[in-house]
Amino acid sequence: MAGYFYIMACESNTTIYKGSTDDIIRRAYEHKYHLIPGSFSDTYNTTKLVYYEYYEDITDARGREAQVSKWSRAKKNKLISKMNPGWEDLYWDLI
Repeated sequence: MAGYFYIMACESNTTIYKGSTDDIIRRAYEHKYHLIPGSFSDTYNTTKLVYYEYYEDITDARGREAQVSKWSRAKKNKLISKMNPGWEDLYWDLI
């Protein structure tokens, strides 16, 4: 099963959330519209999809999530900015 590693950000880009999923559109929608009450994204309003990577196997996406989670915030910001310099919401490009 294919999968995605992704990063969501709040409107001011001060808080980010990292995750992996087999359905990036559904998962970003859940974040965007606060469909999981009490979750990190609901609490910290991380509703913008600012980064994602596609993998042929969901296990690889989960591995990438674990790898990036260990990085400094500066390194994560650099990763996002390389793909998405303006930190735009990529969700709208996917749907």
